[in-house]
This record gives sequence, C-alpha cells and structure tokens, in this order.
Amino acid sequence: MQQTRLHPGVSVSGPGDVERKWSTMTDPRQRKVLLDESEMPTRWYNVIHDLPTPPAPYLHPGTGQPVGPDDLAGLFPMALIEQEVSTEQYVDIPAEVLDVYRLWRPSPLYRALSLERALNTPARIYYKYEGVSPAGSHKPNTAVPQAFYNAQAGIRKLTTETGAGQWGTALAFACAQYGLECEVWQVRASYDGKPYRKIMIETFGATIHPSPSDLTDAGRAVLEEHPDSPGSLGIAISEAVETAAQSPTTNYALGSVLNHVLMHQTIIGEEALLQFAKVGETPDVIIGCTGGGSNFGGLSFPFLREKLAGRMHPVIRAVEPASCPSLTQGVFAYDFGDTAGMTPLMKMHTLGHDFIPDPIHAGGLRYHGMSPLLSHVYEEGLIEATAKKQKECFAAGVLFARTEGIVPAPEPTHALAETIAEAERCTETGEEKVILTALCGHGHLDLAAYDSYLSGTMTDHSYEEHEISDAVAAALRKLPTIPG
Repeated sequence: MQQTRLHPGVSVSGPGDVERKWSTMTDPRQRKVLLDESEMPTRWYNVIHDLPTPPAPYLHPGTGQPVGPDDLAGLFPMALIEQEVSTEQYVDIPAEVLDVYRLWRPSPLYRALSLERALNTPARIYYKYEGVSPAGSHKPNTAVPQAFYNAQAGIRKLTTETGAGQWGTALAFACAQYGLECEVWQVRASYDGKPYRKIMIETFGATIHPSPSDLTDAGRAVLEEHPDSPGSLGIAISEAVETAAQSPTTNYALGSVLNHVLMHQTIIGEEALLQFAKVGETPDVIIGCTGGGSNFGGLSFPFLREKLAGRMHPVIRAVEPASCPSLTQGVFAYDFGDTAGMTPLMKMHTLGHDFIPDPIHAGGLRYHGMSPLLSHVYEEGLIEATAKKQKECFAAGVLFARTEGIVPAPEPTHALAETIAEAERCTETGEEKVILTALCGHGHLDLAAYDSYLSGTMTDHSYEEHEISDAVAAALRKLPTIPG
C-alpha cells in the first residue's frame, strides 16, 4: 500500500489508518453555523457595480463590435441577458426560485475543528458546504434560475455541456422543476470515467451524450481529426450551442464563466457573511477552487464588496489545477468561449480555445478560459491565484474525509490543499488566521478517482511555460481581427 506523508503529524498508509497529532486547543464556538429559512438572502449581488473599472465588453466575432442584447437572444432569454449586462448592485431573486432554493438553502457553514486538531494549527478553518443540494454541488444555485427564466420565456428545452457532470446533473434537476426538456453533452473523459453521473442525469429526466459526438458538425469535425479525443468543455459547449441554435424553442444554458452565472452563485457568500456575523468572526483568507469561476466568484464576491468598502481586508485566493492553469499561466486576451468559435469573443485569461487539458479527475476545472469577470478582478490585483497538482489535492481530500467526515469532490480538493498549506504556514508563524474555503460539492460519484489515488496509480501533470505560450499563440492566430 502506498504511504503518503500528508502533513506534520498526519500520515496515511491505508484506509482508516490515520495518526493524528492532537493539539490541546479548545474553542467555545459552535461547530456548525446555520441560518433559518427566514434569514436566507433574497437578492443576488452584482460585483460589477462596485469595481474600480468595468470589465471589457464581449465582442461580436463578425463585426468586432460590442455584443448587444439581440446578439444573445438566440441562446438566452431576455431576463438573463439583462442580468448579464446589468450594472445594478443587486437583483431580486424571484419567489419561484426561492421556493426551490429552500429544498437545501441556506447551506451550512462548518468550523473544521477535527482538521485543525489534525494539523495542530492555530488557524481557525471554516468551510461553506454546498454538497447538501439535490445535485450534490453548488451548481443548482444558477441552474434553477436559468431554468425558471427560460420556462417563463416559453422555451421548451435547454442544451448544455458538462465536465465532471455536476452541472449537467444540476440542470437536469432544475429542468425537471419547471417541465423543460434537457440535453447534455459530457466531456468524453468524464463520461467514460464517471458512469454514475450519466445515470443520475438520466434519472432527473435529461438526455446525455459523450462529447465529442457524431450528432453535431462541431463534434464530427473533432472526431475526424482526433478519433480518440478525450474531449474538452470547449468542444462540449460548441455541440450544445450548435444544437440550441437550430430551434426557436430551444436555448442554451451555461454553468459557469458568464456574469449572470457568477451573480446567481453569490447567495453562497451572502449567506456566509451572515453566518460569520453570528459567531463574531471575520475571515483573513478566502480560498476557492476555480475552473470557469462560478464557485469561487459566488463565495468571494460578497466579501470583495466588503473589502472594497473598507469593512474587512481578507486575502482572496483562487486555486486552479496545474494541468489547466488559465489564471497562473494563461494570457489575458480576447478569445472564444468554445472550440468551434461559435460564442462571442470574451476578454479573459485563456490557454487558447483549441487547448485540450490533460484528463485529470477534476473534470469541472478543465476549461481553457477563466470567467471574464474573474479575469478582470485578477488583473486589477484584487485576488491572488495559485495552481496545484492533483496528487497533493487528493491527499488533502483524504485527510479532510478522515477528519471532517465528508468525501470532497475532486474540484474542491484544490481549495482544501491550499487551505491546509495556509494553515501549516500559520503553525510555523503562530498566526491565528481565520480561513474560509468553499466545499462546493461531495465526491460520492467520484470514488474511482480516490481509488486511483489510494492505489498509487494517479499521476501528476503540469505544463512548461513554452507549451502554454505555443498553444495560446496558435489559438489566437485563428481569431478575427479585433479593433484596437
């Protein structure tokens, strides 16, 4: 059995074999911080209102001019388009959406006392747990309103992509709430590696295909050149967008990246602010995993509002996979959001729309670009970013499971790895920092990934700078000429 040294005083040599170095610290604060339904926020927060400078507009790939509402009307209902371009500070959550949210919201905030003891750290670690939703992740926070607004507009069917399957599961669930059909293209690497996601999506009533598929021009083009392609979120987006564009009663739904998606997720951070107020704490460091940006933006943006207003001063840190390092190694430039070039051009940190990431287990983080809004915030110096290799992340996930009792999805193990590293720095310096992280989903359908780690067959992958720069340069050469 592989033995992995996780942290000082903590070793893992097999299931159930954990040696803990317990500290003598005690803390009177409660372990779980809950809100009543009556305390649930009733507005989403739009961070654009409070930013020092606005993000760059989306551009039409044909004209190079800023995209207008009519350019998006073939894919999204007007209510979501208005939210996408809004500069209002808050948007009211419809009562019909709040009714569905109440199935699992408000979600709990936990103090990770057992993890703190295992690390023997003076840091106080909190995690906001989104795995209590019907889909097992944070994704229904935006899937539900997207399905609602589309149903209101008379749309009968939604198409989408999914990586690890959490977004596809969430949209399938949301469509079932409002009587919509749902068709999902899942990245082939995850479709093959996570069969129970397919079953869950079908149980909620959706149809699912592996991507690239032979059902679309975009998919067939990829298969012709790369018959064994593991797929990517960019390819799956192309297939879903192409299908949606063929019918006036079908729209496309995106699970991350866009402004309205990140705004819907801010209910996470708004709840966390209220929960911290209940225990009289203020986070010093906020850490979240990032792929497209919805989970990280949802947790951090309400705290960023408070930071910009001078009411608190947390360090806000994004964590991405070393095998898909859009923030830490990508270029900030206009690029397509999909592989086939069907979407508007967005200014974002990108690895190039042709980029096919290594098929790591954290399929939800395998996206070539970062949210334009998060990319802009990063460029403004308002957040930090780091990248992690997957074996370190799964070591953190195993430790978390054995101390806190929750098996995390592969995606948030990236945030947990950095959270643990930050707590260990506190041990070295003696600082009593308050750390907040987002546990954006459970890993009950990702156990094959844990088996790979525990059996010693998991490998790490990262890119040299020249590999990234070559890939980005090749992709950007294919873009239309952009004015200015």
